[in-house]
Amino acid sequence: MSVYAPPQGKVCYLHTDPDLIVIDKPAELLSVPGRGPEKADCAISRVQADYPDALTVHRLDMSTSGLLVFARSKASQRHLAIQFEKGGVEKTYIADVWGVPENAVGLIDLPLGQDWPNRPRQKVDPDKGKPSQTRYEMIASHAHGARLSLTPLTGRTHQLRLHLAAIGHPILGDDIYAHTDALGAADRLRLHATWMRFRHPASQDWMSFEAACPF
Repeated sequence: MSVYAPPQGKVCYLHTDPDLIVIDKPAELLSVPGRGPEKADCAISRVQADYPDALTVHRLDMSTSGLLVFARSKASQRHLAIQFEKGGVEKTYIADVWGVPENAVGLIDLPLGQDWPNRPRQKVDPDKGKPSQTRYEMIASHAHGARLSLTPLTGRTHQLRLHLAAIGHPILGDDIYAHTDALGAADRLRLHATWMRFRHPASQDWMSFEAACPF
């Protein structure tokens, strides 16, 4: 098992106000504490060092970088959490994948569920899996395949990573779902939460945020 060694440095704040906080999370930093004291350092603990009232709203995988939102009150947390749960948050990710999809634009519609004997892996489960959908659009090519813009229409665990692996185009650097060649083709998971749009929990105004792709 690899040792948890998150990147050091100051939190990259993109927005703060009395109700919410938005950061650009680096890859390999947990969103919330993991098991054991060695995994206490995480995005929420770093933000709470500056803003003690910060509360978790959603998570990104440890290896995924990009936009992460925190609330600053229980009321804001409830409001934002409902938006995430009910599909009220629009999100776009950038991913570099192995190979080039046959169609430049498409919808991946595969039900996903937990692979209990192999946690934390998830699996495509036609019988008991939850409905899961991801839209993708090819935006560029690279030496190993394609760069895709991804829009998750649902929010299942590992959805983007597993959906792309399931159609034969795993994300480069994915240490859970990629085959050996795709894993070795990048020095990190090439998945980044680059754009997000949601309603402010107090004013109800639409807000959008962007975090430049670091790879």
